[in-house]
Amino acid sequence: MVVKKRTAKVEAVVLDEEKLQKLMGKVAELLIGSKNDMVLCFCCIPVKQVVFVSIRHQAGSQLEVLSEDQPDGPLLDACLHTLALVHTSLQAKNPLRRAIASALGSVPAWLSERAVDHLSTCLSECMSSQASDQYPHIVDTIAACLDGFPLGCVDLFASVAPCCRSRGLTGRHIAQAQLMQSCLAAVKASMQVVQRSQETISASLQSEQDRRELEDTLSSLLTCCIHILTDEEFIQAVQSTAGMAVVLLIRSVMGSGDEVALLRSSAQGLDSVPQWLKQRCEGLFTSGRPLGVSLYLCHGALAMLSWKGALPGPQWEQLLLLVPNTLLDLDVSVKESSTAMVVARVLTLWSGAALDCLQTDAHPCPPGLQRCLSGGSELQRHLLEHIYSHWEHPLDGVRHQTRSLFRNLLLLHQHAGPSVPDRTVDPYITELTHSLLRLEWQMRGKYGSLGCLVELYGAGYLLDIQPQLPSCLLGLMGDQTLAPYASDLLERLFVSHKAQLASEASAAGKTTEDWMNCWHQAWVTPLLQVLCRARLDQTTYILDYFLPKLLRCSPSSLAHMVQALQNTPPCSTGSRGALGALMTCLRAARAQGVIPSSEEGLWGGLVPLALLRQALVHKHDQVRMDALGLVCESHRSTEVLTSQEMELIRYFLPANLNSQSPGVRQQTVSLMKKVRALPHPICTEFLRWMGVNLLEVLLPGASFSKCIMSLHLLGLLGQLFTFTTGPDVFALGEVVTSDHAQNVLYCVASNFLEVKQLASALLRQLPPSTVGLRLAERMCGVLQAALDLSTSTKPFDSVTAAHLLNLLLHQPDLSQALQRCAQEQGLGFQPPPPPPQASEALILELNTLAVVQFLLQCLQSEVSRAESSLLQAAASYPLYGRAHCITAVLQHLNTEGLTQTERWQRLVSELIAVCYRMSDVVSPVVQSSSPEGLIPMDTESEASAGLQRILQEIQPRDTNDFFTSARELDSQQRDDHTQTPYFPIFNPLIMLMGGEGYRVTAQMVLVCCWRSMKEVAMLLGQLCQSLPLHYTNDHANTHSGLITEEQVEGVGLYFRQQLLQSRHRGAFELAYVGFVRLTDMLCRSGSQTLQQLPARWLTEVLEEVKSSDPSSKLCATRRSAGIPFYIQALLSSEPKSSSCSLLKMTMRELIALATPSSDRNTDNSTVPQVHALNILRALYRDTRLGENIIPFVSDGMQAAVLGFTSPVWAVRNSSTLLFSTLITRIFGVKKGKDEHSKKNRMTGREFFTRFPALYPFLLNQLEEAAATVESDSGQVKLHPSLFLLLLVLSRLYPSPMDGSSTPLGLAPFTPFIIRCGRSAVYRTREMAARALVPFVPVTQVPSTVHGLLQELPPELGPRMQHNHIHGTLLQVSTNTHQQNQNRIFCSLFCLVFRQNSCVVTRGAFLDVLVCLCGPRINTEVSELRQDAVSILMSSDLITSSTPFIAPLPGSTQYLLSLARVALSAGMEIPELWGTPQLSTRLLHSLLQSPQYEVRELVLEGVLRKLEDEEEEEEEGTGGPQWLHETTLATLTSLALHETHPQCLAKVLEVLCLLRSNVDLAWRDGDQVLSQKEVLLHLLTLTQNSAHRSEESPSYTSGTGLDEEALQCFGQWGVLVCSCCSEEQPVEVKLMAAKVLVNCTAAILTSPQLVLGLSTTVSLWRSLFTLLQDEDQDVRDSASDFISKVPAALLSAGVAVCAPVAMDAGVGLLCQLFVRWGRVPAGVLALTEWLLGEEEGDQEAAADEASSLDEEDFLFEKGDLNLWAEPVQWVKLLHRHLRDLIQTRDQTEDPGDPGAAEFDPSRVQALSVQAQSCSLSSQHALDSLPALPQFCCTMEHARLTLRHQRATLALELLQSCV
Repeated sequence: MVVKKRTAKVEAVVLDEEKLQKLMGKVAELLIGSKNDMVLCFCCIPVKQVVFVSIRHQAGSQLEVLSEDQPDGPLLDACLHTLALVHTSLQAKNPLRRAIASALGSVPAWLSERAVDHLSTCLSECMSSQASDQYPHIVDTIAACLDGFPLGCVDLFASVAPCCRSRGLTGRHIAQAQLMQSCLAAVKASMQVVQRSQETISASLQSEQDRRELEDTLSSLLTCCIHILTDEEFIQAVQSTAGMAVVLLIRSVMGSGDEVALLRSSAQGLDSVPQWLKQRCEGLFTSGRPLGVSLYLCHGALAMLSWKGALPGPQWEQLLLLVPNTLLDLDVSVKESSTAMVVARVLTLWSGAALDCLQTDAHPCPPGLQRCLSGGSELQRHLLEHIYSHWEHPLDGVRHQTRSLFRNLLLLHQHAGPSVPDRTVDPYITELTHSLLRLEWQMRGKYGSLGCLVELYGAGYLLDIQPQLPSCLLGLMGDQTLAPYASDLLERLFVSHKAQLASEASAAGKTTEDWMNCWHQAWVTPLLQVLCRARLDQTTYILDYFLPKLLRCSPSSLAHMVQALQNTPPCSTGSRGALGALMTCLRAARAQGVIPSSEEGLWGGLVPLALLRQALVHKHDQVRMDALGLVCESHRSTEVLTSQEMELIRYFLPANLNSQSPGVRQQTVSLMKKVRALPHPICTEFLRWMGVNLLEVLLPGASFSKCIMSLHLLGLLGQLFTFTTGPDVFALGEVVTSDHAQNVLYCVASNFLEVKQLASALLRQLPPSTVGLRLAERMCGVLQAALDLSTSTKPFDSVTAAHLLNLLLHQPDLSQALQRCAQEQGLGFQPPPPPPQASEALILELNTLAVVQFLLQCLQSEVSRAESSLLQAAASYPLYGRAHCITAVLQHLNTEGLTQTERWQRLVSELIAVCYRMSDVVSPVVQSSSPEGLIPMDTESEASAGLQRILQEIQPRDTNDFFTSARELDSQQRDDHTQTPYFPIFNPLIMLMGGEGYRVTAQMVLVCCWRSMKEVAMLLGQLCQSLPLHYTNDHANTHSGLITEEQVEGVGLYFRQQLLQSRHRGAFELAYVGFVRLTDMLCRSGSQTLQQLPARWLTEVLEEVKSSDPSSKLCATRRSAGIPFYIQALLSSEPKSSSCSLLKMTMRELIALATPSSDRNTDNSTVPQVHALNILRALYRDTRLGENIIPFVSDGMQAAVLGFTSPVWAVRNSSTLLFSTLITRIFGVKKGKDEHSKKNRMTGREFFTRFPALYPFLLNQLEEAAATVESDSGQVKLHPSLFLLLLVLSRLYPSPMDGSSTPLGLAPFTPFIIRCGRSAVYRTREMAARALVPFVPVTQVPSTVHGLLQELPPELGPRMQHNHIHGTLLQVSTNTHQQNQNRIFCSLFCLVFRQNSCVVTRGAFLDVLVCLCGPRINTEVSELRQDAVSILMSSDLITSSTPFIAPLPGSTQYLLSLARVALSAGMEIPELWGTPQLSTRLLHSLLQSPQYEVRELVLEGVLRKLEDEEEEEEEGTGGPQWLHETTLATLTSLALHETHPQCLAKVLEVLCLLRSNVDLAWRDGDQVLSQKEVLLHLLTLTQNSAHRSEESPSYTSGTGLDEEALQCFGQWGVLVCSCCSEEQPVEVKLMAAKVLVNCTAAILTSPQLVLGLSTTVSLWRSLFTLLQDEDQDVRDSASDFISKVPAALLSAGVAVCAPVAMDAGVGLLCQLFVRWGRVPAGVLALTEWLLGEEEGDQEAAADEASSLDEEDFLFEKGDLNLWAEPVQWVKLLHRHLRDLIQTRDQTEDPGDPGAAEFDPSRVQALSVQAQSCSLSSQHALDSLPALPQFCCTMEHARLTLRHQRATLALELLQSCV
């Protein structure tokens, strides 16, 4: 692509009058000279733009050739002075500055001194200015003199200090940011001066004459830098640079080594330092200096000192070891994430400096330093603790620095540690590797550390330790959060492994094929297994992250992958299978350029075309996307589509346009963007086909997903090509017809906003002639429709109106149409027409102005009427529609460069005024104490008492009597004995206006009010954000604009009132959106008055929150309503790069209010505390505050925990919400339903390092809570905060360094958590057991479990505390993976005998027993199993003579524990228990248990084992051997008599699995039931059950049944059809789909009509209903019937998507009609489908719906199927019916007496029905208003479809006659 070269932007040279007069005077005197002199003189004359630069270059060349013997008169001095003056006057980034620097730098040596003199003179004059606004320019000029300008480094050092010394900060954010940038530039410039002037400084310090002046200058500069270091208001970038400057200055004066005292904050060791330097550094030696001073000085020492080959003496060694210790001391006190980033970066910088010191050959490394830097040293241990604490930090930069630090530590160990012949057997590295591999893979930092080990020690080292590492990492690729880390580690591994194998093979003389097979076995084979067998959601990220890297490493492996996948057998239906895996591999290979495409063959013939077509319509979305990606993506952007690829895209698009998944739609559009096309007839024809097909699907009734996809692709065509009708070869305008354009226009009426937006954008690209908006009548019609919709009571209609108005804004004749509409409405509106030959921008401005004025005039009139009657406004002209249209119209207007300034200013004033009036009308409703109950709909007399109070409180601006007196519409009379006045309630309220009745409901009034408030907020926010501001700055310069400072401040006060007083959430949430726009504008405005408003408002609202004044109007709802939103908006406007002073001040005040205090226990203190807690919750949730809020998390957590101790419910409630928010803020958003997932956790070391203040707080709180747990009195004492503490602690897990002594270790928490296990509250004991797990390191598990077991009593006693026993057993059960406590456990069997009356502890003991008796064989476990079996056989669950336990608390849990022991002994591992002979008895007893929980548990276990065996074994191997006939009889009997629905569902599933391999004999006692009896029982059971999803007819499939049983299948078919209807639950439809799929071969496609034609056709109809279901799982399940069709009817293939399956299914049914010889009956049956069997029911429903007022149900839209497309279904039926009739006519002889004929009576009846339907629907269409597509969209679409059905049916029926 050719890029036009940008022209350099040369700004004007700005000189003050004095300089200009001097310059012009010299120029006037020196106009006479030679040719060269003329050039030199010409450079003094201002010339514009590039010519100026060129002349300056010519001047430089002339200066270069000057010689000393030439005259050096005043002209040369004038030229040099002019160049220097202009150079110092230019602004930064002006190309003239660099050109002049080049000219001055090219002067000959004899002239350089004079050039320096002139430059110094100009710099001195420049710096003589005392104006603060000139400081940035001075600094930029100095920096420019130092940047590549050799003359500029002379005599500039003394010029920098004044700039640094003069820095000041203000409270304004923009000014503060500018000052910070200027200060940073000044410090950098000073450093450059010092670095460039080292020789000058050294010489001056040795000279007595210059020493004093230089010391003063250095002292001034050092003072400036120290002030920056110690002032926390400076941003970190400035402070960090100042730290480097301090070290640089000290090094310049004293040399290296004296920085040690600075880091220690001590003046010791500075005896040789000059006194003036000591005095200036006193601020650095104070004990109270900020913590960041040491950090920035460490950074300065590392950055400014040369460490390469250093360590000439002890000072360097001391300094090198002091830096990490200083940083690690800071590590535990750092709160800000940005500071943690600096610490991590400086530590990495230190490790690099240490490596530089060790890698020198000049001198040996001291032994002491070697010991400190080698692995295993104390320093290395502390550094590893830092790494483990920060390797999962939220900031990517911190994680990256910790990884680099870890790598450098390994290198330090290699250089400083003891020499080892083989580095892979280093004991330190081996132990480190094993400790890393033992960590959980959820720790993201683990991957980077292992990658460092791979880099330094090779992949073979890790693979030898853990051979299954590749498979383990591939299994993690399904997690999006872990996939990038796992893929990076995998890449390092297989790249290193390949290089290692190649090296070993080369040394051993092996061939490439030998070692590549080994490499394939290690990396490719596990990959293919995962791709084929794993679920799709687990393999999505393999394509994104892993596969491209693998192919880049080994492109030749593709052939191996293809060969292996072709030999792979079919996999489970939940995976992508071999075909999907093949598409994934080929797509990645083509994207990497491994396989090319050509016309001769697709991708080298690796894949057949038919196979690719199957993949393009595969059932699974990702398989289709991979196949499309294979076609569209290419490594070369210039590669053009082949004809075969175009055909494949043609095959793909029709079946994939209607995709419900947003991700699939996005991928499809993204891949279609990559289609490569050239101006070739084939490509052009393909694009035209694509455009036509996409336009033709945009019919009324098209699904939302198809509209979205089609409009996206059409918009893509318009962007890449064009829809014009010009000569361009890619002009697609000629394919767009008027009907196409009108369908796109009608898409604007869609209820979905995205469809409206895409359709509006596409209409602007279509040819105007096809859209037709330039026609006067058409324009007036669309305009009138938009104006009507703007007053609709349906909120989405106003959005449609806004889009229509935006379409009309570009039409030149819009003003005439507006005038015509105004005349029709009787409005005096006369918009001026645009002038002739007006530009598009002017037309747009005038039209926008006219539309807004018209809407404003209408709105003003409607607001006046609403002030008289809000009810009338809500029913007939809600105000929000007009306001929304005004906002939408203004959004598309470029407000810069408007011409009609005065008219716009008047209009803005009127808009703001009408917004205030609207708010006054509706605000009483949304600010009511009960906004949702403004018009109570209850009819109970209790509700009427509060109605009058609400109405009196609101007192809206309504002149009628509705709000001042209740109105009786109910004939019910109140009781004479009732003293409370009765206010009858209306529903709905019917009022009369002008003799016309209309309905008003509470919902309509409320929606009208809060939406009006929303639109007011959006309009005011839009005005403030988009309009230019009219203000006057400090220098009395007026900036003209359309909105004034006073208006903006008034809008801000309005938002304040609404946010602080509104009670309706919808109102204040949307007011918040407008207020955010305002606050963003305030910070960016040039007005100082407006910039200071956020700080002032924030201070005021905080004072009001603290005051607790009863007269305060702050909304005191449960969550403080809009107050948090108000403060949130003010704080989020503060720039993140600033010091965030407002945020820090606000958080300090709020935390002080939220924290309980002994002196604030009054009611007046409760309200501020609740407000503070709610505001804190909002701030912690605000993602825009980012990491700036993290330093306050510890204080917020303390406030939340302490808030639970409050006696006030409101405080406890707000504390609960705040605590929940903080848990999410600390541990991240929960990524699954598992409350105890490993994803949302962190190590205790990391947690307490990031929040150190919580360590003592949580420990003290836990100690206090644990002290109240156990009580001898037996009374329950529940500490309020105990649950919270355990919840937080359970989210932690041990750090790799927890075994060592660390100040933040978790060991002190362990005894208190163990004590909490004694609580009398069951839930607390569970939480304590779960919280104990992360606090016990792996090495301490045996001792901890041993200690817990020792606490249990060896025998029962009267004073035994069962809560203590139960809690201890729970804690033991969570740590039973260590099998060395069996001996102690055997001594505790007394707990499970009947002498123990507590069934809870007996059950807990059994649970631990099951864990201990797992699949391990040793003597102690065998003894445990024997004892457990004896207990089990004597238990109440097995013995029949002993009655069952009474329903005591915990008895069910005890029986379930016994059942788990029985399942393990009788079914799971009976050979280890030594109880094979007891299996049948145990299962029989469990299945006969009266407790349904036990039966359900056993059935789940049986079902799970059968499913596992089904996957492992081949079909036809017989039934399971462990199921005896007695057990099978028990199961069948249970299926006949089970009453619990879940148990019945499980037993039926078990029998379904058994029936495929076992010939079941159904027994009811001694009686054997026939198949007919079983079938009738199951059908009756399902029909009469309310749990069809569990008890659906899944058992029967029509195979293997006798003829008597088949007679009952008619009833079965009716049942199946009823389960497929739209209103059924998804579970029922899924099971029905499974039944229909299973019976496809036996019933649906059987050569004989087993169930008769009517039932079979009904089943087919049910199948097609499921294929059009809205739920994708239902459609996918139903589409599996394709794979069950016999090969003779349909070629066997993979499962396809629902649209393809439906098309194939209808075609197959037509083929079956021919096969059955029932073509006429089939044609009539399908014609009934086409016409609609339920047409009469639909008509009645439609009439009933039309009799209801739509406004009664603003939000209840009923069940809608957004995927099904009746129009496409009708077209599909018509196409196949037409083909079927043609086939019959062609194949059958009309004279054949045996040929089946059409039933004339039935044909006639259908024809009459179709004719009637056609006439009625056409009549209804004609009666609709103009442009019904906008005003009654649904009714128009319904009638159009009905008419189309009837028309097509008539056409087919005529051909049948």
